[in-house]
Amino acid sequence: MSRPGPKIPPLSVTDAQRAVLEGWLRRRTTAQALAQRSRIVLECADGHSIMEVSRRLRITPDTVRTWRRRFIERGLDGLCDDPRPGVPRKITDADVERVIVKTLEETPKNATHWSTRSMAAATGMSQSTVSRIWRAFALAPHRSQTFKLSTDPLFIDKVRDVVGLYLDPPEKALVLCVDEKSQIQALDRSQPVLPMMPGVPERRSHDYVRAGTTTLFAALEVATGKVIGSLHRRHRAAEFKKFLTKLDKEVPADLQVHLILDNYATHKTPDIKKWLLAHPRFHLHFTPTSASWLNLVERWFAELTQKKLKRGVHRSVQALERDIRAWLADWNEHPRPFVWTKTADEILDKVAAYCRRISDSGH
Repeated sequence: MSRPGPKIPPLSVTDAQRAVLEGWLRRRTTAQALAQRSRIVLECADGHSIMEVSRRLRITPDTVRTWRRRFIERGLDGLCDDPRPGVPRKITDADVERVIVKTLEETPKNATHWSTRSMAAATGMSQSTVSRIWRAFALAPHRSQTFKLSTDPLFIDKVRDVVGLYLDPPEKALVLCVDEKSQIQALDRSQPVLPMMPGVPERRSHDYVRAGTTTLFAALEVATGKVIGSLHRRHRAAEFKKFLTKLDKEVPADLQVHLILDNYATHKTPDIKKWLLAHPRFHLHFTPTSASWLNLVERWFAELTQKKLKRGVHRSVQALERDIRAWLADWNEHPRPFVWTKTADEILDKVAAYCRRISDSGH
């Protein structure tokens, strides 16, 4: 007969410890190793044997024994990793706090923002230490972003109106996002572009010669992604009226037309209002002031800029317009709609939370 093994000490978990362990399992940011150790303890506390826990969690029995024993000896602290051997820590929590506070609340005397070198000189730490602290707390003083909050008194109503058209468009109607990309420059580099070679990227001169400008009027069909475009040398209400006439001809007569526009003055002149009265199937929906990001055609303009205009070389306005027309025709052969996902309430809640943060920070 085989001799019985050593008696395994019982493992019990208090209600408070169970709450902590289950919280570690639910939290998405918990490290995978800590989550696994929490499962081991909870499984053992439920009365499962070491072999059964090993089989259920697909780990070795020795792993189960290790964390079972450490929990019995040291409780929740036993599930955390032991300090690794090495040089004792020299940077204290107070030092870290000093760097963070200085980064967030002060600026250097001779610059608009901190660098790792200037912060190191100001705090007496090494540049690498400052860099590690900034990375740990996701601080990047060298970066900045632009923003502008709309002051439109009808901001909420307009957001609900535009987003409602995206998420729940009316039946027997066409929703078009309309805008103008004005002052598109025909640019010719001062020297020929050197093509890409293995190990060498494409190279172009930093300066250029302007050959003139053009304006693209575009209407993006929300449902299909198709675009109706028209090029004009000037950007006035007269050109916008011509574009509306083109839309009237190309959109089937039995459909109502809902246009999403910005608040540019050319969209609201008496001549445009008179044209709209004569064409009652056209309905205008204006985005809030300083909120052109609500207009999906802006996303299409970004595609055009990035894929065709930014690195294009055009020696004349005519060449530029030919390229834009060709790119537009190619887009409409295989259109790709931009899908709007956020509801109006989600947008408004995010704007409100941002305003609260600004208010709390004292700006």
